[in-house]
Amino acid sequence: MSTVQAEVLLEARIADRASVKVEDVRDVFAEYGLPLVVSPARPRSLHVHRLRVAGERTGDVQPGPFDTPLFFSAGLTALVASNFRGKTSVLELLTWCLRGTPRSEMQNRVRGWLHQVDLDATVAGEPTAFRLDLTDGEITSAVVLTGGDIASLADVRTPDGGRGITALLRASSTDSYAEQIAGLMLGRMDLQPLVNSFKETSTQTHGWPAYFGAVYLPAGGDKALLGEVTSNGLPGRLLQVFLDLPAAAALTRVKTVHDVRLAEDKARRTAAATEAAERASERERLEADLAQARQRLSRLLPSNEDDASLVDLAHQAVQLARALADAQDQWDEASRAFRRARTERQQAAKLLNDVTESATARLLFHGLNPSSCPRCDQEIDDVRRQEEQHASTCAVCAREVTGDDEEPQEVTAEAQERLETSTDIEAAAKEALEQAETMVDGLTCQLETAQEQLRRAQSAADLPARLAAQEGVLRLEGALSVFREPEEPAVDDAEAKTIKILAAAADLLEKDSRSAAEALFEEVNNEITELATLFGVPSLRAVAIDRGARLRIYPLGSKQEWFKDQTAGARLRLRIAVVIALLRVGRRYGVSTHPGLLLIDSPKSEEMQSADARKLFAELATVAAESNLQVVITTADFDLASATLPADTIRQADPGASLW
Repeated sequence: MSTVQAEVLLEARIADRASVKVEDVRDVFAEYGLPLVVSPARPRSLHVHRLRVAGERTGDVQPGPFDTPLFFSAGLTALVASNFRGKTSVLELLTWCLRGTPRSEMQNRVRGWLHQVDLDATVAGEPTAFRLDLTDGEITSAVVLTGGDIASLADVRTPDGGRGITALLRASSTDSYAEQIAGLMLGRMDLQPLVNSFKETSTQTHGWPAYFGAVYLPAGGDKALLGEVTSNGLPGRLLQVFLDLPAAAALTRVKTVHDVRLAEDKARRTAAATEAAERASERERLEADLAQARQRLSRLLPSNEDDASLVDLAHQAVQLARALADAQDQWDEASRAFRRARTERQQAAKLLNDVTESATARLLFHGLNPSSCPRCDQEIDDVRRQEEQHASTCAVCAREVTGDDEEPQEVTAEAQERLETSTDIEAAAKEALEQAETMVDGLTCQLETAQEQLRRAQSAADLPARLAAQEGVLRLEGALSVFREPEEPAVDDAEAKTIKILAAAADLLEKDSRSAAEALFEEVNNEITELATLFGVPSLRAVAIDRGARLRIYPLGSKQEWFKDQTAGARLRLRIAVVIALLRVGRRYGVSTHPGLLLIDSPKSEEMQSADARKLFAELATVAAESNLQVVITTADFDLASATLPADTIRQADPGASLW
């Protein structure tokens, strides 16, 4: 099936599942930059050829200047030296060059020895040279070069246009190099940032350093099967580097966007419901307080006929107060309308003056007149507007305004018509404002009169208490009269459709990914079991790995266990078995996109017997040869390397001497 056919089929399936139009699916995926096609596996080769380390060593072991090159075999390369003699440092220096930062901090003393670090490598088929200059353990300058072939880059540390050697990046500090390498390698390896939802309210993004966990395997003590981080589903994402399962990458991005959109919609609805409950509780409280206030007032009012007018006066005062409040609202609105009309009339007058005097103004007459830049929101100041009139340059883009001023009379006439219209509107608004002012003044006088009558009608003995009760009733009645009822949350049909489409897409992609994984993982599990047993994992009956890179262990005669619960030695052996199995099965099915480089540090140090270590080394050498895989492995066991590996694959220091 072609890419176009696959894309059409996927969008049609999503549209059918969500009961929407295909165009709606395309719009949503385009809005969030999501892929609508299951991309084929892409090769991402990463091979190292030569590492040069130069500087000056201090201390008791081989002090003095050094300038050491190390060459790596196409298959397996074993770095053999005594403990604390530079084996792990080589892996960390490879990581520093390729990842941008070492995986773990090298000793400050060791970093302080370094003056220059050079690495020649092939990145996604392109010859690449990494050149670092260091002072006191920090990068002072760095450049990444590329050229016609790897041989032309040997011993070259600066661009050479005559030989076709150019710079891909330059950096002047440790942080700058790390940042630029992360971007460069993502692009060269054709990888997308790893994005996942964080607490269903935002997203987290992980870049090239997280991917590098599929190259430099964790130590046995780490509990992550792949990579360095166990949270946020990153081990499962790294699994996609080994097996590029159909729909897996798209699935994660779709689910992330769906989770965030759904959480925001839920939060909006929850906030609306909370506000409604709070408003309802507030209304109940006001009504209860008003009932109590009215009871207090009724007890203070005499029941004889002479005082009956007191109730009428109070009622009249309340009605007038409400009418006055409404009139004031009308006056406020009329005042705003008048100010708007006056502003529009003033602008129309200025516009008429401008088009009468300026050809530039006439040319821009029918154009937009923004108050700020439509892109950055920066306000367009008076200087720019004056330049527009006098220098014929646009106040927004500062370009020269050109064109033919062929109909000046028509533009002036239209501007005059606008001024006349805005003048009429201003006059009408002013008349409405004056009417509102008259009404407010009249009601104010009536209310003052009613309040005065009410004060005179109240008896002197009960006056303070009656006034307080009266004020309480009026205040509560006023509060209830202007009480703002909670509004129903607006139904966002577009948001609901987006969530529906994303949910349908996630469901379909999940099923596609699960279906593609079932057949592959059955073979992967069998390979892992066979290899782990070969490497010395005891009493192993079977294993089962899932798409989240979670590994279940089934020991003989015991219940299921998890990878994280194994010993450090068993974890390392299982991790290497998983990597080899994934590479084998992935290449068998043509879905492996692993860079083809593995860095493994001192596997024998993790409780591994010599016989098991020999099997591990021999199997890694075999896999490297048959799978076009490059493995760099370290050991302090001189006999182990010489007994299992060809001499040309061993880079060995003398016992007690430094490797570089």
